[in-house]
Amino acid sequence: MTDLTLDKALEIITTALARGKDLGLKPLAVVVLDAGGHVKAFQRQDGASMMRFEIASGKAYGALAVGVGSRWLNTQAESRPHFLEGLSAVSGGKIIAVPGGVLVKDNGTIIGAVGITGDTSDNDELAAIAGIEGAGFTPDAG
Repeated sequence: MTDLTLDKALEIITTALARGKDLGLKPLAVVVLDAGGHVKAFQRQDGASMMRFEIASGKAYGALAVGVGSRWLNTQAESRPHFLEGLSAVSGGKIIAVPGGVLVKDNGTIIGAVGITGDTSDNDELAAIAGIEGAGFTPDAG
């Protein structure tokens, strides 16, 4: 198993932000968490609105909490709202259940998660996937 190093976390962020620029997305904020939910790196583009750290972190944290990308959480919020209410309660409100939280896997093992916010959730997810793949890992968006 590979550890999610600071260099790799920064590579994920750099690639994700470049993808966002290529797509013409609004200013993004990107957080990379290790497998234990600790922040490895965070960057917020100029012009990104406030609370972007909290939103990006909530997307990544939610993915780690359930072991699947936040797109799955979004589906659960629609079909099983009581499950998400309970999950939110036990996490202290830390989970943001919308696309844009993507697990980082290495040889099938979860080594962290990326959370991106700033544009539509679908576009945030695209940038996260690009960043993870660009660093040589496998994304799981849910």
